[in-house]
Amino acid sequence: MAGRDSDAYNGEQQPLLQNAPSPLSSRPDDNKYDTTATLSETENAAGDIHPSRAIEDDVLPETSTLGRTLSWQSAYILVISRVIGSGIFATPGAILQSVGSPGLALLLWIVGTLVAAAGLAVSLEYGCMLPRSGGVKVYLEFTYRHPRLFATTQVAINAVFLGFTASNCVIFSRYVLFAFGVENASALVAKSLAVVLLVAVTVIHAVTPKAGIKIQDFLGWIKVGIIVFMIFAGLYVVVFQPTLDTSTHKNPLSWDHLWDDSVWNWGVMSTSLFKVFYAYAGLDNVSNVLNEVKDPVRTLRSVTLTALATSCAMYTLINVAYFIVVPIDEIKGSGELIAALFFQRVFGEQVGRKILPLAVALSAVGNVFVVAFAMARLKQEIARQGFLPFSDFLASTKPFNSPLGGLIVNFIPSFLVIVLPPTTEVYSFILEVEGYPGQVFTLAMGVGLVWLRFKRPDLKRPYKAWLPAVILRVILSVALLAAPFFPPKEKPSGGLWYATYAVVGMGTIVAGVVYWYIWTILLPKWGGYKLEEKSEVLDDGTSITRLVHNYE
Repeated sequence: MAGRDSDAYNGEQQPLLQNAPSPLSSRPDDNKYDTTATLSETENAAGDIHPSRAIEDDVLPETSTLGRTLSWQSAYILVISRVIGSGIFATPGAILQSVGSPGLALLLWIVGTLVAAAGLAVSLEYGCMLPRSGGVKVYLEFTYRHPRLFATTQVAINAVFLGFTASNCVIFSRYVLFAFGVENASALVAKSLAVVLLVAVTVIHAVTPKAGIKIQDFLGWIKVGIIVFMIFAGLYVVVFQPTLDTSTHKNPLSWDHLWDDSVWNWGVMSTSLFKVFYAYAGLDNVSNVLNEVKDPVRTLRSVTLTALATSCAMYTLINVAYFIVVPIDEIKGSGELIAALFFQRVFGEQVGRKILPLAVALSAVGNVFVVAFAMARLKQEIARQGFLPFSDFLASTKPFNSPLGGLIVNFIPSFLVIVLPPTTEVYSFILEVEGYPGQVFTLAMGVGLVWLRFKRPDLKRPYKAWLPAVILRVILSVALLAAPFFPPKEKPSGGLWYATYAVVGMGTIVAGVVYWYIWTILLPKWGGYKLEEKSEVLDDGTSITRLVHNYE
């Protein structure tokens, strides 16, 4: 990429290096830096000075043309509403169905929580060190600069083709249909309802972006309230033991039954772990939009750690509540409707089957809002880097002062993944396909973080991850990447092949390698040109990078 060596910068130009003044000591919204640093800064249409598009300048905070409008509360909702979307209402049933016993299911949730904490530590060190929108895109392109453009190409392909906003659209559809008694709805009806939600959220964020933020904040707090209510409902069952149908309901949490029917197969457990990781996915969601966050480094650190603690407590307590209230056999057959069965058994047919499942569907809507919000910004950053066609349009905030181009790029693969896979397997397939290539990037981030500790000790690290946690996360990523190719003892009948998700996920990585080689090596060699990066500023003040052909 077009970055320069660190010794080409002085302290004023690179304030997030050690022993240099930090811009974080000034006002959070202040994005003006030393105007004498002409080589490392560009001027936007409004006359404001911004850090350049050079990779080395990723250590400098950069304010979005949309402004720093996200408060601590909005940032927290952006994280917690992403984390406790479909995971808390749907994933426990799918995990128990796979691993067989509540004991093994709870064990995987505990392991998954520890791994999520280790992964978050890696993301936090990177995010506080490189406080710019884009998350993993910024981290990997800063760390892996050779081969040139390779890391960004991989992130761009994964984000564009596998950055879905689809899973919670599916959950919304299923819970709405369940609430209205339509248990055997056709695939067309179920998928159409999911698509309607996707279209509505995309239009709201595109046309009325301020209203979109307010709606997702409101729905986020509604969701937290629903979870707390469900936890107290489970506690009510334990303490007061209301009349339930317990004729076939043995205590699954007693030691005698805790491990009944456990499936101790690494391939099966790994797919379940992917679901747990997906349930925690989004702890670093705010890193995709740091250019719009007030006091980004401090907010990133406090918001993510708070969200980790609250989501961990919620997941543990709600799993216990499910196992206490709903018979294990019913949970195994519930698929993604475990929360609906919980409501039905505790509150009866009318309330449990209609009103509360609609509340769950409403919380899924909140998740779709925050995922679309963050993914659109990530894809806008990819467009700003020049990795998408029509980058002028896709990176611009015109005409509604919103990331319209990023929302469109986010909509297309989400729409396809809703309508194309078989209806009965679409949810699990989405979770697994999203999770597998994510482990490749997690592995690269963990290794890269350790490498930067030795290579770049000059970088200021407001948050520093515990090294054994980083190493543990790296080892587990390797194990999870290998796991799908350990076949289960009993191969599932019908449906997709058990390792389909791994092949599809790794296929995107291989496609990225092929694409990178063709457009950065092969075509320039045949055409007699070199790919060069040129910084420009759009009419709305958005700075972008153009990839131009330089014929010698």
